[in-house]
Amino acid sequence: MIAAMDITVTKAERSKLQDINFDKLVFGRYFTDHMLEADYENGEWKNIEIKPYQPLLMSPSLAALHYGQSIFEGIKAYKGKNGKACIFRPHDNFRRFNISAERMQMPQVPEELFMEGMRRLVELDKNWIPDKEDYSLYIRPIMFASDEVIGVKPSDSYKFLILLSPTGPYYATPMRIYVEEKYTRAAPGGVGFAKTAGNYAAALLASAVAKEQGYDQVLWTDAHSHKNIQEIGTMNVFFIINNVAITPGLEESTILEGVTRQSAITLLKEMGLKVEERTLNIDEVIDSHKAGTLQEVFGTGTAATISMIKELKYKDYIINFDTATWKIAPGLKKWLTDIREGRREDKYGWMWNV
Repeated sequence: MIAAMDITVTKAERSKLQDINFDKLVFGRYFTDHMLEADYENGEWKNIEIKPYQPLLMSPSLAALHYGQSIFEGIKAYKGKNGKACIFRPHDNFRRFNISAERMQMPQVPEELFMEGMRRLVELDKNWIPDKEDYSLYIRPIMFASDEVIGVKPSDSYKFLILLSPTGPYYATPMRIYVEEKYTRAAPGGVGFAKTAGNYAAALLASAVAKEQGYDQVLWTDAHSHKNIQEIGTMNVFFIINNVAITPGLEESTILEGVTRQSAITLLKEMGLKVEERTLNIDEVIDSHKAGTLQEVFGTGTAATISMIKELKYKDYIINFDTATWKIAPGLKKWLTDIREGRREDKYGWMWNV
């Protein structure tokens, strides 16, 4: 256990804030003045401090570099209508972080460290939150193995960090998506449900191939038949078919249990739509398009929020959408944005005041 106040704070001598052009923010490129750092050693968390953002000194034999014990989360803070900083559903990310830690044989991060550390860090750098619609302060908690030894086993020591990065929209325009049939992201029994670094590294080649063909991302399918839809590279996915919202279920543990996904399910039901979490075969999607019942396709994610898809390619079959005529995805995006930025009632208690 740790006490919430056992956090040493060292402030930066000079803020970098005035050096950043907030009209030209690139996702993940700029970082705030401070970061949180903590060490796990001999079964306990220690050396908890908020300090000026700076490089880390590490050994070439660092276990994380060799065996991939590394997990992270993505959370966002917004500036509400009262000017105060609010964080969107951070307790859900905390819970998922420790689910990932368990799967990767890493220690649990105490709630006091994760939540209080994040709160105090955001409070210190709250002036970095952009005051523009669709902009936010991205919060990146990360934990990685820090043993300085080469050997295939769980590390005995770990480092936990929280970084902050002001950001604009991840996808500024509707996307073109390529349905992946060759490469595999996850299989039952694997780590597809964990937000571990290796999942993203394994996806890079398929994404690069798709981009060579003019597509923004891939839509992953199952490892066996390459027919059952899983998720898009950086987000979960929803299909509106005959006024029913369908999204892949979580039962096989091959996709990430997205916080924005769950929020979308809640609000879609409030919008009067039936929501189905189930196996969805790509052939069903194609058949619904041919029948004229495929209405909208969109992604949901912390970084991406609600991202509309204007083109979907499967083999030689291409589906194009006129996203300007859509009602559901834009309505959902506006509703979520209004809750996050304080323009609409937060009746589910999703916003956590800093």
